[in-house]
Amino acid sequence: MAMTALDANRAKAQVANKCNLEISNIKKMTIWGNHSPTMYPDLDNAEIKGESASGWINDQNWIESDFLRIVQQRGKAIIDARGASSATSAANAAIDTVKATLSETPADDWFSAAVLSDGSYNVPEGLIFGFPLKTDESGKVSIVQDLPISDYAQEKINLTTQELLDEKNDIKDLL
Repeated sequence: MAMTALDANRAKAQVANKCNLEISNIKKMTIWGNHSPTMYPDLDNAEIKGESASGWINDQNWIESDFLRIVQQRGKAIIDARGASSATSAANAAIDTVKATLSETPADDWFSAAVLSDGSYNVPEGLIFGFPLKTDESGKVSIVQDLPISDYAQEKINLTTQELLDEKNDIKDLL
């Protein structure tokens, strides 16, 4: 498992700021793919007060340019501004991920982390990939299935998938 909670928390913060809401109002935030500048924060399936976050925001230009860029580049921006990484934010996200895997996920939410792909959403099996996840009452973590994926989102998911495949290929001699 790899952590994308840091990116999901950053995405929620951007949405909360844009909509003048508390972060707790943003649910079902998914970071698809890699913890890198190709990650895709999904606002179509994220929700604000039970409605699609992208519909609530109703500003596709902001979503596709400002929001995407800010979330994808937030780590770099923090390092550039502070001269150091956001260790506290990363530690908080690690704690969030552990907590999410140790307790049943509320019915109206899910969390984001990277797990070994089982082929869901056409992501090749064996890649460690960010997905929407739920933990059931027995403690089993599973990928949320059958979410609608727009053509735009699929393009972004394909881009981050290809990056991970390229990285895997680059180290194939080490495996």
